[in-house]
Amino acid sequence: MTAACRKKAETPVTAETYQATPAAEATSSDMGNMAMTPLNAAPIMAKGRGTVTAIDKAAGGDAESYDEMRYEGYGPGGVAIIVEALTDNRNRTATNVRTAFSKNGGNLGASGAVSHGFDRRGLITYPASAGDADSVFEAALEAGAEDVESNEDEHSIWTSMEALHEVAKALEATLGAAESAKLAWKPQLLVEVDEANAATLLKMIDALEDDDDVQTVWGNYDVSDEVMAKLG
Repeated sequence: MTAACRKKAETPVTAETYQATPAAEATSSDMGNMAMTPLNAAPIMAKGRGTVTAIDKAAGGDAESYDEMRYEGYGPGGVAIIVEALTDNRNRTATNVRTAFSKNGGNLGASGAVSHGFDRRGLITYPASAGDADSVFEAALEAGAEDVESNEDEHSIWTSMEALHEVAKALEATLGAAESAKLAWKPQLLVEVDEANAATLLKMIDALEDDDDVQTVWGNYDVSDEVMAKLG
C-alpha cells in the first residue's frame, strides 16, 4: 500500500483560518505506571510507504478548558506510535490510551520514548483531485515545500515548521483551499509490518480512534498492499 492516511472529515483549511498548536507532552503523573517495555528497538515508520498514519478529529467544546496531551509508545511489531489528545480529564484519557495499547499488544512509554525517531514538520494535504502528481509537486516546490508524497487518494506536502503558514498561503493561490494544514510527526524510518502484526496494529489504531479525546495518531509502520488485501 502506498502512502495513505485515515482521517475524520475536515473543513477545508485556508491560510486565514489555519492555526497550529503543538500538543503538550504527557507528564509522568499522567502516565501513572505506564512503563514502556519496547517490543523491538525498531526504527520508526508510517501507514503507507513513506508517510504518516493520521487519524483526525474535530475538537469541540470550550478550548480554554481542555489540555493538549501527547502519549508515546510501541505497538505490535515494534511500531512506534504517537497519540495526540485534547482532554478535560487527563486521568480518563491516560487510562483509555493505556488500555488501547495494552489490549492490543502494545506498551505505552514515557514522554520522549519514540518521538526522537520522528521529525516535527508542517503537513498540508490536498485531495487527489487537486491535480496530478507532477503539477502538485511543481506547485509545492515553487511555494517553498520540502517534499511531496502523492497517491491515488491525496497529496501530502511537507514543509518546515516555520514555513507551514507561508507555504499553505502560497498553495491556496494555485491549488485552492487545502484539506488540512497542521504540524505533524514525520517518521525518519519505516518499519515493515507482517500480516499477523498488522491485524493487531490496525485494531489498536481503531481503538484509539474511537476515543473521543484522541485527535491524531501518528505511526512509523508500512503495511504492504498484499497484506492489506489479505486483511480485507
